[in-house]
Amino acid sequence: MDSIPFDAAYWTARYHAGRDAWDVGTITEPLRAYFAQLGEPDQRRILIPGAGRAYEAEWLHRQGWPNVVVSDIAPEALTALQQRVPDFPAEHLLLQDFFAMEPAYDLIVEQTFFCALNPSQRPAYAQQCAHLLRPGSKLVGLLFETSFGNPQEPPFGGTREEYRAYFEPYFDFVHFDTAHNSIKPRQDRELFICLQRKSL
Repeated sequence: MDSIPFDAAYWTARYHAGRDAWDVGTITEPLRAYFAQLGEPDQRRILIPGAGRAYEAEWLHRQGWPNVVVSDIAPEALTALQQRVPDFPAEHLLLQDFFAMEPAYDLIVEQTFFCALNPSQRPAYAQQCAHLLRPGSKLVGLLFETSFGNPQEPPFGGTREEYRAYFEPYFDFVHFDTAHNSIKPRQDRELFICLQRKSL
């Protein structure tokens, strides 16, 4: 697994080959429901890393949230969002490595990015999320609580016990349980997480 570089070229090839089963073509219900209870749009800075085609960013933008930022290392992903939502601010589309990003954000949204990383990067992911968030801000999203057929390529699954160990040093656990409103193919296979950054 470590011999495969999951870099921009790798993800570009997967997009071109149509190997993008993580893309369900719309925002998923657990995140839509969470966003809907955030209240009226305000100035909070929201980051969606490894955003893919970024349906979550599209939904938030159309609801009026002005400071939604998406990042990805594959230009195809960002181009897809630009084409669907021409008025999405170009300066909020970052062709950038998540691990090189700088603070500060008020909310990070996790949707099929964690599972795309080499599992060896998971501790660094948790640490970087904490680095990017202001104290008291949240990491919210979905993690796969399952295994997948190919152990050599993304998506990579795992267990809630494993995940908890990565995040506990940096976050308080507001919610960390099986999502009750996953799309049908993912029912009982997703954890919905809401983690609040500790004041370190």
